[in-house]
Amino acid sequence: MRVLFAGTPGIAVPSLRETARAHEVCAVLTAPDQPAGRGRRPEPSEVKKAAHELGLRVLEADRIDAGVHEAVRGLAPELLVVVAFGRIFRRSFLDLFPRGGVNVHPSLLPRHRGPSPIPAAILAGDRETGVTVQRIALEVDAGEVYAQRTVALDGTETTGSLTSLLSEVGAGLLAEVLASIEAGTASPTPQAGEPTRSRLIEKEDGIVDWSDPAAAIERMVRAYDPWPRAATSWNGRPLVLLHTRLPAGTVVPAPGAAPGTVLGQSPEGLLVQAGDGPLAITRLQPAFGRPMDWRAFLNGHPGIAGARLGGSS
Repeated sequence: MRVLFAGTPGIAVPSLRETARAHEVCAVLTAPDQPAGRGRRPEPSEVKKAAHELGLRVLEADRIDAGVHEAVRGLAPELLVVVAFGRIFRRSFLDLFPRGGVNVHPSLLPRHRGPSPIPAAILAGDRETGVTVQRIALEVDAGEVYAQRTVALDGTETTGSLTSLLSEVGAGLLAEVLASIEAGTASPTPQAGEPTRSRLIEKEDGIVDWSDPAAAIERMVRAYDPWPRAATSWNGRPLVLLHTRLPAGTVVPAPGAAPGTVLGQSPEGLLVQAGDGPLAITRLQPAFGRPMDWRAFLNGHPGIAGARLGGSS
């Protein structure tokens, strides 16, 4: 099939490679170069880099305007394939594709529709997630389902590790769906169940509220890894939480300890009082410092014992 592929971040790259392996990708639609790094120099998207490696034509666009319409019309694609492009397509654009469009979404739709399904699954404590290949509809993530694949979660996943896994799972599932569409055997079905929605994550979402349950904070640390990272403060300076764990055994609140109070150390880490009991910090990064384990941090900052994180010491 003659395909227009639309995507921007790294999660879309395995799907692009798989699509280009089996089909004719007439062009790749991606976001324009964005400032990155300390020098804020424009950097191409991961999809653009992969497209160049594959020798594919690249179209860059912030929005789907008349110019994009004309460029795509001239390419005469049969099918639109979308993986994390982050733009809404109007009917006039979708009508350019005789075979319609398909989207790879990293959740088991209708659960976690929206822009942040992977951290949403971790934050919710889901026991499983997966990938859905859906027919593109005018309502975001509400299209009929071509196929789904389930992935079990063991409670150790970060958004980074789960993104990497689901990108590969999605590429394989997409290949199967595209083959069925080309063969004329695809049979999408309506989504079943009550939809839930994820929202766009902001940097401020990473600020820890120590009155939350310890389990919720532990999930937050994993969900916001690698961005925006979960963080608290000590003496008015940021303290990034890189890894935490729930202490083994029964979790009981420390008598009289306010949420955020550093209770001391245990074999499991630096214990901090959360809303319903202690949470063990095992790896962290102070402001202007390097990542370190909790023992190294405590050796260099013994005064943190008894302090209150996120508030006054």
